[in-house]
Amino acid sequence: MRVLVQRCKRAQVTVDGSVVGRIDAGLLLLVGITHEDQESDAVYLADKIAGLRIFNDEEGKMNNSILDTGGSILSVSQFTLYGDTRKGKRPSYSSAARPDIASPLYNRFNELLEAKGLKVETGIFGAEMDVELVNWGPVTLWVESPQK
Repeated sequence: MRVLVQRCKRAQVTVDGSVVGRIDAGLLLLVGITHEDQESDAVYLADKIAGLRIFNDEEGKMNNSILDTGGSILSVSQFTLYGDTRKGKRPSYSSAARPDIASPLYNRFNELLEAKGLKVETGIFGAEMDVELVNWGPVTLWVESPQK
């Protein structure tokens, strides 16, 4: 599993002209899942992301996590995070998990974040989505589960 984490002042996702998820200050998560991923990967990433110290404290240092700030999360599934561009000009998505595998694991990942007391908004799995954000900092991190 891999997640592109973006600290944001606000973010939203729209499907067919309707806003389906919106947050103010917090994290926008673009979530990719591959064939070998399991619940243990979702648990690892939920713990890691909830505890990432990427928000400023009173002294202006990145010492606070999303749990410390009370911010929200907008989680968006994105199979293209497993796009392979090493050959040719058209990415291969063969490393991305099929929807029947990815969707339940994506949902479980979001449940794990909510179980930590975080407010989690989402897009719609598999839909064509318009994602907007105001990246704060900017702060953008690539977080992956341990390799098996």
